[in-house]
Amino acid sequence: MNKASIIIPYYKKKKFIKRTLISILKQSYKNFEIIIIYDDEDKTDLNLIKNLKKLDKRIKVYINKKNIGAGLSRNIGIKKAKGYYICFLDADDLWRKNKLNDQIKFMIKKNYSITHTSYDIIDMNANLIGSRKAKTYKSQKKLLRSCDIGLSTVVIKKDIFSKNLKFAKIKTKEDFVLWLKILGRGINIYAFDRNLVKWTQTKNSLS
Repeated sequence: MNKASIIIPYYKKKKFIKRTLISILKQSYKNFEIIIIYDDEDKTDLNLIKNLKKLDKRIKVYINKKNIGAGLSRNIGIKKAKGYYICFLDADDLWRKNKLNDQIKFMIKKNYSITHTSYDIIDMNANLIGSRKAKTYKSQKKLLRSCDIGLSTVVIKKDIFSKNLKFAKIKTKEDFVLWLKILGRGINIYAFDRNLVKWTQTKNSLS
């Protein structure tokens, strides 16, 4: 059972972060580490994060000196990661209990390097308001037509990342740019059509 590194950039999500972490700690797949990148110059929430760190020894916290954005924070997390797999989870999203176990088993069986899953869309009160079905992407052209890759659903082998293959320094859609780069390297992004994630739509969701 290979280790999975779960990377969470944190910026003003105190209402959601505990339930997000609990959804990881309840995973049936146990070999993981949680890497929280605190990306807020305002340190008001830092005590909360440090207290949540006490929930489990697998939680690690790194503090950015200044706000650099989610994409660059994820790049820091990737560098710090010890896992064979890299997983992304935003600080207000949730995983179903078998998310990691089922997705990683699927990847091993098919020998895939990157996959994403279908997901539900919920509002800030956890009410279901929609869903997205995962699709397999084998070309940049198809992705440009329609991108429904939920970042919090993605699992990717760490060895895919390199100096030239990482998140872009932009405010939004930095994940979309990364998926295009990956496809440009001839690496397919495969769908695991199981609904394993709840994506939270907030008033200030950059997506």
